[in-house]
Amino acid sequence: MLRYLTRRLGQAVLVVAGVVTLTFTVMRLVPGDPAVAFAGPRATPAELAAARERFGLDDPLWTQLWNYARDLAGGDWGTSLHTRQPVARDLTLAFPASLELVGAALVVAVAAGVPLGVLAARFKAGLPDLSVRFTSMLAVSVPVFWLALVVQTVFAGNLGWFPVAGEYDSSLDRTSPLTVYTDITIVDALITGNWPVFTSTLWHLALPALVVAAYPAGVIAQMTRAALIEESGQDHVRLSRALGFGRTAVLVRFALRPAAGPVLSLIALVFAYAIVNGFLVEAVFNWPGLGRYAAASIRSLDTPAIAGVTLLVALLYVGSNLLVDLVQGVLDPRVRTR
Repeated sequence: MLRYLTRRLGQAVLVVAGVVTLTFTVMRLVPGDPAVAFAGPRATPAELAAARERFGLDDPLWTQLWNYARDLAGGDWGTSLHTRQPVARDLTLAFPASLELVGAALVVAVAAGVPLGVLAARFKAGLPDLSVRFTSMLAVSVPVFWLALVVQTVFAGNLGWFPVAGEYDSSLDRTSPLTVYTDITIVDALITGNWPVFTSTLWHLALPALVVAAYPAGVIAQMTRAALIEESGQDHVRLSRALGFGRTAVLVRFALRPAAGPVLSLIALVFAYAIVNGFLVEAVFNWPGLGRYAAASIRSLDTPAIAGVTLLVALLYVGSNLLVDLVQGVLDPRVRTR
């Protein structure tokens, strides 16, 4: 297990190093001068020189890359050009809301995708299987931005069943002020017993979470179906059938656990994808997360902030995959030999 862990950690470090190098290269290729963006278009030559010295823009590229990597390792992700605050601080403030949205979406996706995959595998080639495959294909194919607009228009605008936008009713800041511990509103409201804010956040979260969950749910349903069908051909599953267990019991009790490995890997993949998809959904529902911060950074050509968002998503992707690899190594010893 130690050898497997060391190998996976080494691979993760190499991927992160590659992402850091790529992020730095993109920052340098983006048109525009960061010194001008920071000091302003009417800055004097002395102010521009001071800005260039502050960001080390006159150093050789290799020196800049080394300094960039060293600062990242030390927690210094640069200074945002439009907020004038440390990028790490901005990300710390924006990320909890995105995590709240994506976390809720993944809960919905797993709760819907796994049972649908089991249903499709149980009735392979039957009407339930065809229905699940068609629905999951539709969920995967529909553009998330278009789906967000349709859902918002129908269920919030026309029917008025859900709020149009926002994280919770802002009037509750006066009537039921929230005590912050984690910066994740729904968690803070739950642990402090602030039920008005909890209910309002849950109501505001419903539509954007369902939209973000559409793609992961479709993919998870397809993967669960495929993994269960493949696992159904294994000897231990056939033996269970021979002993008199029903098809549903065999799938749930004997095939689902071995088939969980590919599904767990897929969840790690769609987690980072859902974060990026969430950017578009946040824009539609005015959700105060990374999407809004990234959009403001792109509009102002804020390369340190854009690089910070990119690097954070990459680290989440690498970290989630590493965690799944470790869990798979514990659950299935065969994985450690790969």
